[in-house]
Amino acid sequence: MRKLIFAALLAGTAATPAFAQDAPADLSGFRVEGIVGYDRADIEDQGTDGVLYGVGVGYDFQAGNAVLGIEAEATDSTGDECGTTGALVGDELCVRAGRDLYVGGRVGAVVGGNTLLFAKAGYTNARVGFTYDDGSAALPADFAGHQNLDGVRVGAGAQFGIGANSYIRTEYRYSNYQDGFDRHQVVGGFGFRF
Repeated sequence: MRKLIFAALLAGTAATPAFAQDAPADLSGFRVEGIVGYDRADIEDQGTDGVLYGVGVGYDFQAGNAVLGIEAEATDSTGDECGTTGALVGDELCVRAGRDLYVGGRVGAVVGGNTLLFAKAGYTNARVGFTYDDGSAALPADFAGHQNLDGVRVGAGAQFGIGANSYIRTEYRYSNYQDGFDRHQVVGGFGFRF
């Protein structure tokens, strides 16, 4: 029994320098990042896939291993889908998942010294564009427009420090908008902290 206790004390003492090396990095302050990823936009079970791209900014507050932050993003998407409505022979309706604005917060925990695991939630506003061509020169029923949709976004991800002030991150997020529109996105980012 004494040998077991001595071994446990020795192991704990030997592991102390390793814990000291894994002290959490300071993630407080302003940050800016570029974002790119996969965007799946759905309107009542009809969807389109595209590439999401944009920029984000934020400010994080750290207390020990806990991190709280506020953030904002502006993104756009290449998602575009066309199909017939069936109202007229040869007609075509195209819907484009356009820009998306987001503001919200995140909460996370620093693990392994330089890695942040986080969850996020906030308000998002998407612009959906549409065009309609009736397929006929005789009936001038063509139109185009857009609609802004309010929604809520939730997500989770990980951020990995790769330098004193730079990081990469990945996350999954889900946005639910009014009028049956929602989005699933998997994104990556590269950023700098100031």
